[in-house]
Amino acid sequence: MKAVTLKQLKDELSHKSANELKELCLHLSKFKKENKELLTYLLFESHDEEQYIQSVKDQNEVLFSEINTKSYFYIRKSVRKILTLNKKFIRYSKKKETEAALLLHFCACLKDFKPSMKNSARLTATFDRQVVLIKKAIATLHEDLQYDYQLELEELLNE
Repeated sequence: MKAVTLKQLKDELSHKSANELKELCLHLSKFKKENKELLTYLLFESHDEEQYIQSVKDQNEVLFSEINTKSYFYIRKSVRKILTLNKKFIRYSKKKETEAALLLHFCACLKDFKPSMKNSARLTATFDRQVVLIKKAIATLHEDLQYDYQLELEELLNE
């Protein structure tokens, strides 16, 4: 089966009643965990972005505290997993402020992590890539927010 285009889906959904749309959403949420997570964000968390950001930050801190530090292989693998989760939560929000805040927090956690990321070229490269993405996200924000996030980024890089 080949998937139809987004426009075709949009047109077809416009012909459905509210009850039919509700049933489609519930049916869709049964198939993938990501679908259910996205619906949870849209229905319960999108109205309070600050709380959403804080909950993701708290989850990051817990995940960083649980990393197996026996070797850099396990550290790198865990860091990639945390970053993948972060990217997923950023995709749900679609807001550049959220992206900048979550990536800044991720980088701060990575920089504070012991053993140091400086002993691993791959972890350092991951950190550097995220800094580039943070700069891109900051560039699209309002001037006041740009200034605040830029200060936070400079503080992170100068530590």
